[in-house]
Amino acid sequence: MNEIHCRPAQSAVAAPHDATPSCANPALLALDATAAVAAMRSGEIKAEDYAHALLAHADRQRELNAFCALDRQQVLAAARAADLARAAGGSLGPLHGLPVAVKDSVNTRALPTSNGTPALRDFTPASNAPVVDALLDAGALLLGKTNLHELSFGWTTNNALWGPARNPSAPAHIAGGSSGGSAAAVAAGIAPLAVAEDTLGSLRTPAALCGIAGLRPSFGRYPNTGVATLTDDKFDQVGPLARTVRDLVLFDSVLMGVPGDLRAAPLHEIRIGIFTNGFFDGLDIEVERITEEALYRLQSAGATLVPLALPASLGEAMNVASTVVQYESSVMLTEFLERHGAAVTLEDLLREAGDLTRAAFTAFCMGMNRPAHSAYVEALARIQSMRGAIGQLFHEHALDACALPPVLGAAPRIGEDVQVKVRGADVPLNVFMTRNIALGTCAGMPGLVLPAGRTARGLPVGIELDMLPGRDRALLSLGLAAEAVLDVKVSVTSA
Repeated sequence: MNEIHCRPAQSAVAAPHDATPSCANPALLALDATAAVAAMRSGEIKAEDYAHALLAHADRQRELNAFCALDRQQVLAAARAADLARAAGGSLGPLHGLPVAVKDSVNTRALPTSNGTPALRDFTPASNAPVVDALLDAGALLLGKTNLHELSFGWTTNNALWGPARNPSAPAHIAGGSSGGSAAAVAAGIAPLAVAEDTLGSLRTPAALCGIAGLRPSFGRYPNTGVATLTDDKFDQVGPLARTVRDLVLFDSVLMGVPGDLRAAPLHEIRIGIFTNGFFDGLDIEVERITEEALYRLQSAGATLVPLALPASLGEAMNVASTVVQYESSVMLTEFLERHGAAVTLEDLLREAGDLTRAAFTAFCMGMNRPAHSAYVEALARIQSMRGAIGQLFHEHALDACALPPVLGAAPRIGEDVQVKVRGADVPLNVFMTRNIALGTCAGMPGLVLPAGRTARGLPVGIELDMLPGRDRALLSLGLAAEAVLDVKVSVTSA
């Protein structure tokens, strides 16, 4: 069996080393997805050489625990097939030869879909999720499955089965979650592009904490079939993580079947709302400073910043979203297991789950601990009210977007699973991670996270830009302009 696995709690599967000379070429690792595809399509580099380089880098970075499974021979065989197709003059897709990492809650028939939990460690679905098929049809290769917070039910990716996904900037710190492995793989330069998923910050928080770009699209923009979701067509949304906004544009263009030649928005025409009383209270002092500097850069480049008070009703988003997730998640996980033939029940799954996940899921989502139906119905009504209120707020103030720090601080240390210190005070981890991003979840808004800077200790800090639902291309266009102004490079080391 020629696979690289994250370290299970009991043992480690050794990764084979590669002696191909191209593996030592740091120039290949420095390519973003767009540049790599262009070089492979033109014949400047071979897909097999590029795959070799990424695989060797994955081997060197194994301690990050970014991957649950990575089949070396499978990747190289697909890369050789891509090179043969080009040599034969065949039609080349927009992702020709590009290895893409996929969160392990997204079904793939070539590799197991564990959802980060022991009972599904060897579960291999009969078919790919449609989002995976779309990428493969465009010429991408499945690089591997990435580590995640068990059952996507949390924000740290401190996974009891595979080990914690580590932050490439500071391995003693978390990569965020639940899509922590996808973010770590991209930030470390192992994967040029990764599929993540966001229910209540599961894509955006890892992007911010690892210092990369990430897009949570408008709800429903990409297909969620074949994904282990926590809600019933309400919050969950797959989306991309990458080192550059143009790579997010490439992903979106492939999934939506639209041209990829998107231009940067003229910032002097952009009005950005700043909800100072809601999203900017109680921040870590360095996150506050870095966010203010990022906003100043955008303003200096021509964007108009519009300070606003966040209505109290919109400040309830975190509790409202949590109620919906807690009410629906047990039903949705049961349906996923049954629909895809996993041959285990939810009770079986929880019996084998890690202690923290089993305790949290039982305490909030099962039996009498599950929210009352009346509370759930009230939460659904509040979501509809929030969507109307945020739309009205954008209209009244002629806003194109709003900006916010997605997380209250930089990445906590591994093991800080309950609360985090912010300015000397203990803040519950769920508040630290979700207070600011919950409104975007409830409103179904597209959210774009960009790297904004680093703390004095070198920990990444992100900034999020949100727009109204359906404005994804406009958001990506704004992202192209903001990325150039913020000018925070995502560097990749060859060590």
